[in-house]
Amino acid sequence: DARRVADQFEIPFYALNLQEDFRGIVDYFVQEYSLGRTPNPCVMCNNWIKFGRLFDYADSVGAEFVASGHYAQLERVHGDDSPSLRRGVDDSKDQSYVLFGVDRSLLDRMLLPVGGYQKKEIRQLADELELRTAHKRDSQEICFVTSGKHGDFVRQRRGGESLAGEIVTIDGAVVGQHEGIERFTVGQRRGLGVAMGEPHYVVRIDQQSRRVVIGRHEQLARTELQANRLNWLVDPPSGSFECLAQIRYNSSPRPARAVLLDDQQLSLTFEEPCFGVAPGQAVVLYQHDRVLGGGWIM
Repeated sequence: DARRVADQFEIPFYALNLQEDFRGIVDYFVQEYSLGRTPNPCVMCNNWIKFGRLFDYADSVGAEFVASGHYAQLERVHGDDSPSLRRGVDDSKDQSYVLFGVDRSLLDRMLLPVGGYQKKEIRQLADELELRTAHKRDSQEICFVTSGKHGDFVRQRRGGESLAGEIVTIDGAVVGQHEGIERFTVGQRRGLGVAMGEPHYVVRIDQQSRRVVIGRHEQLARTELQANRLNWLVDPPSGSFECLAQIRYNSSPRPARAVLLDDQQLSLTFEEPCFGVAPGQAVVLYQHDRVLGGGWIM
């Protein structure tokens, strides 16, 4: 599809073989689930490939910019050394969350041309230009897990090694068995394999004992989290500061106070309890619609 669109506009088209680089993302995905954590391969793909290896290629051919179709915006702010990364106009498609990890020095060379449009407007433009991709279905799943069943994918990549264990309640009562911790994520409700008479959710995953701990919705509530491996798209703040914190790609930002513990760790306290805080996911900090930076939930 990309090649034919390029042909339509007489744009030179080159395909890069980044299979080895992408294997690193798959390995990361498998390892994180095997440790009872919830990975975010889209963030890693942006960091390592789309705004990593593609910039290496751009440099090799003397290209000044790298453009992508992410629904986010770049805005020059008076007095700042680099552009600010902001949410896309279309709230339902905003992808600024998955761009928090890019190197700040690259912002000057990034182009995000669709971020100022609604998705339906982009489709309309594509339709008017008679692009073959105008009505192509949005990608909904992880691109390399074609079955949509990440647990089966992880088990297969691990060579069938079992991570099976017990399903227990918050107070430690064993209520069932599971086939592997790679099948679960914090906040999950469906597919638990046990009937509790009322909705239960995965509250915690213990990699050492391979126990999946479940509880009622209110037992998912967290008022604090800690994150490490920080990346800043603004001058690194100091001390504590107010912000909006987003803990998942499809979650809403929540008012919080961040406290820097050192240059690679922070503590975050939410104004109101937050549900589904999952180790391994990114927490991204905003000031209004501007991305300040973020880190990885510990």
